[in-house]
Amino acid sequence: MENTIAPPQSTSENNWQERALRAEALLEDALKELEYVKAQVRLLTAKRFGASRERTPQEQPSLFESVFNEAEATYEPFTPEPDLTEVKGYQRKKRKGQRDELLQGLPENVIEYHLPEEEIACPACGHPRHIMSKETHRELRIVPAEFWVDVHVQHVYSCRHCEQHGDEPNIVTAPRPQRAIPNSVASPSVVAHIMEQKFVMGNPLYRQEQQWERQGVHLSRQTMSNWLLYCAEHWLEPLYHRMKIHLLQRDIIQADETTLQVLDEAGKAAESKSYMWLYRSGREGPGIVLYDYQPSRQSCHPQEFLRGFTGFLQTDGYSGYNQVENVTRVGCWSHARRGFDEAIKASGGKEKHSKAKEGLEFCNQLFRLERKWKDLKPPERYEERLLHSKPVLEAFLAWLQDTQMGALAKSHLGKAITYCLNQWEALNGFLLDGRLEIDNNRSERSIKPFVIARKNFLFCITPKGAQASAITFSIIESAKENGLKPFEYLEYVLNQLPNATSQALDQYLPWSDTIPDHCRSPKPR
Repeated sequence: MENTIAPPQSTSENNWQERALRAEALLEDALKELEYVKAQVRLLTAKRFGASRERTPQEQPSLFESVFNEAEATYEPFTPEPDLTEVKGYQRKKRKGQRDELLQGLPENVIEYHLPEEEIACPACGHPRHIMSKETHRELRIVPAEFWVDVHVQHVYSCRHCEQHGDEPNIVTAPRPQRAIPNSVASPSVVAHIMEQKFVMGNPLYRQEQQWERQGVHLSRQTMSNWLLYCAEHWLEPLYHRMKIHLLQRDIIQADETTLQVLDEAGKAAESKSYMWLYRSGREGPGIVLYDYQPSRQSCHPQEFLRGFTGFLQTDGYSGYNQVENVTRVGCWSHARRGFDEAIKASGGKEKHSKAKEGLEFCNQLFRLERKWKDLKPPERYEERLLHSKPVLEAFLAWLQDTQMGALAKSHLGKAITYCLNQWEALNGFLLDGRLEIDNNRSERSIKPFVIARKNFLFCITPKGAQASAITFSIIESAKENGLKPFEYLEYVLNQLPNATSQALDQYLPWSDTIPDHCRSPKPR
């Protein structure tokens, strides 16, 4: 058979094929990008309009399965029948009313109602009626904020005999305690009220100014700001530094950070981002919550704040914490789980058995185990984790490595898998100590009050004001962590610290046993 040689293709035909291949590759990339954008739109829509909670709904049986198939589902032919026993009648115990429980522990003002004198006599026989019983009804009453003026009068004494016969009259003035703000009309209660309104209730100073004016007190927001800055610098900052010393002596610290806008910051535009960093204690011991204002998110800030600390540092996956020396990083499984939850939302929930749901289920298994052990002692929790959580982690790692090969790197699923693999050592950190938590939610809950308040006051004017806010937030959130009422505690320390010595600061810390009972919140019933 005669060999035939295919004619050579022309240069133009080769160019056409190359162009077609490039076009197909570009089209494939464009379709992938379009699918990612559509997934991102679904995710943002779910975040904007959907439920904010990330809890996985429990699998519910259908109505048909739960009602019509009940007999077949529970059929067990060899189960012995129960013995017949006589059941005594059940009488419901009288339970204290919810209204009474709501009002329990509050001071009471008893108002009694008696018959008028002319109605005491019985119309039937004329004899006086006696009190047979009482009907009691309780109602909650509130007294809005009232303004009083305390007039401090210092009596000045002199010796009349020395005035007449001596060279000096020997004049002495009755002592008066040092005040929180010298030569000011502000009492500790006023400053504590302004602080509570701004830092607990998120009520900015301009709204407080309007509120005070409606009460007939013309107090400018500039004056309020001056009072807050002075008290934060002179009285709250020493407490802040003492709490920092105590925190750095712990061996478990959780950290987080969020943005803050500071308008008048040297070398930065007014719209640029600054940061409020959070450092707090773990589940063991009294709660310590400290905020630290810094102009950036650079790693040097946690390095400097945590200088001298050694132990476990639990954070999210931000790499800025990697530069902190002498610490063991512990990751956050809530952040790892969130990636798979967002991947499900980005897909629109169309895939019933998607890879994202498989990854989410691995995370859910770990959290279910942690809920079972929440009341265990740390050594027992440590042993249970090695026995039950570690096998789940090993299976999850194998699943991640296998699934990564088939997942697009830029997809939401691919990003969730990459996050877990990059953070794998830190995510396994909770196995090292039974006192550690599986997530960093404790610090996220502590930074949330600042985030909520920031939505109201929006920004700080100066770095000095931002640092004063960080100090005040620290004192208030630490007080709440230790079961104190913010207003009463702030009023107490602003009354006491001007007359206290620096050596006695520890007795005014939020977890001190010397804090008066009136500063403590009622324990939940």
